[in-house]
Amino acid sequence: MRFVDEALIKVQAGNGGNGCVSFRREKYIPLGGPDGGDGGDGGSVYLRADPNLNTLVDLRHARSFAAERGQNGSGRNRTGAKGRDKVIAVPVGTLVQNTDTDELIGDLTRAHQRLLVARGGYHGLGNARFKSSTNRAPRQATPGTAGESRTLALELKVLADAGLLGMPNAGKSTLIRAMSCARPKVADYPFTTLYPHLGVVRVGAQQGFVMADIPGLIKDAAKGAGLGVRFLKHLARTRLLLHVVDIAPLGPDADPARDITDIAAELEGFSPQLARRERWLVCNKIDLLAPEERTARCEELVQQLRWRGPVFAVSAATAEGIEALKQHIMDFLHKDEHAAQTTG
Repeated sequence: MRFVDEALIKVQAGNGGNGCVSFRREKYIPLGGPDGGDGGDGGSVYLRADPNLNTLVDLRHARSFAAERGQNGSGRNRTGAKGRDKVIAVPVGTLVQNTDTDELIGDLTRAHQRLLVARGGYHGLGNARFKSSTNRAPRQATPGTAGESRTLALELKVLADAGLLGMPNAGKSTLIRAMSCARPKVADYPFTTLYPHLGVVRVGAQQGFVMADIPGLIKDAAKGAGLGVRFLKHLARTRLLLHVVDIAPLGPDADPARDITDIAAELEGFSPQLARRERWLVCNKIDLLAPEERTARCEELVQQLRWRGPVFAVSAATAEGIEALKQHIMDFLHKDEHAAQTTG
């Protein structure tokens, strides 16, 4: 399925039904009095977070949505039926903005969460409402009010506990395949990942977390170069960044330390807050090095970068070091969650 993370839709809530002007007319009951009923409320428009969706592609084809209007009131004090609400399914992690006012209406971060985006019109009042001791035969009724109409900009930011970032061909797609059930495309050329992938990583029988893989970044990504800049926003919700680097690159100009520095600069240019997120270094493709070279190569890279965070040496191709990395991530997420609960 095509991945779409932005959509523009128009929503129209239903108008309220009009009140009725009516008088009771029955044999042997003179001066029956007013019996016009109220109209029904108009239906509202809601967005609902559907955990089974992971793209906004459906909203690229159907862009206008309307709820039902309320029915008009009728005689014998009969109230019009309420218009049915319109519920639009969107992926979990969808941001909703009113394009007319630039107001952020809401953020759907929980499965099955509902968000009111256009309120239905209020019902009109029938003439029975206006009866009084001084006005026993009112002939006025009120119309229903109009339902709200809005143009909404929807933006999807995927929800993940850990996110992978790195240069093209660093092995991110192979790594998420080795750690989860996700099956992104893997090939020996750059930019095989064209859109984000999510995978559920299982740690033991009862534990797990969600990992996201975005397209590879290159220098000047924050200025629009390459594919990754469009998807950097999907890392904004992650609690942990895994910076994947090819520890055994080919070619005389290859420089893992420079690649890491360039991407760190792109993170800072895109979002200083994202650049300060907890970030671990994952040295991938150690299977291409002799066993006696692996530790020395990783230590050399750490010294060049003056890296102070955790460092992991893994091989996504052979799964070496993968289980240890998964367990450390799980432990970090538990500690982070506990700290958030304590401070909250």
